[in-house]
Amino acid sequence: METILVRDTAKDIWDSMLIKYQGSTKVKRAQLQTLRRVFEVLAMKKGESVNDYIGRTLAIANRVTSHGERLEKTVIVEKVMRSMTSKFSYVVCSIEESNDVTTLSVDELQSSLLVHEQRMQVQHSKEEEQALKVSQSARSYGRGRGARTGQRGRGGLGRGRVNKELIECFKCHRLGLSAPLGRK
Repeated sequence: METILVRDTAKDIWDSMLIKYQGSTKVKRAQLQTLRRVFEVLAMKKGESVNDYIGRTLAIANRVTSHGERLEKTVIVEKVMRSMTSKFSYVVCSIEESNDVTTLSVDELQSSLLVHEQRMQVQHSKEEEQALKVSQSARSYGRGRGARTGQRGRGGLGRGRVNKELIECFKCHRLGLSAPLGRK
């Protein structure tokens, strides 16, 4: 507010505000250099979604444009494709093989990547479901001979070692028998 009060004309006020909020040419060039660097090192983070990553990329591209340098769509498309995480490598390769990257728009690239991301998520959830089924069946498998004594599987001592004192005989239901009656 004080800078406005000491100015005589509206043009002086405008020029003062431009310098204050946008900076001089040197400041603009320095900000542009910083944005270029941020754009160059930008990469998709592990676990980041395609939408979030492309949104970050476009936000930086828009800031570069607002500082007076326009990024071509091809530059943005190529940047996104080369900086995806390794799980998208085969997808990027197939997009490069099947499309002309110079005519591919960011929206087309994003939609292709989203389809593949959704497929990967479905596949991952199926694998998790299968792993859950396997772990549940492994738990129920161990409830055989020692179930009445509170032990699981092979007497609860691990693979290969059997505590025969805790095993119940199938025929006579006595503990400690490893073979039919009469053979110990």
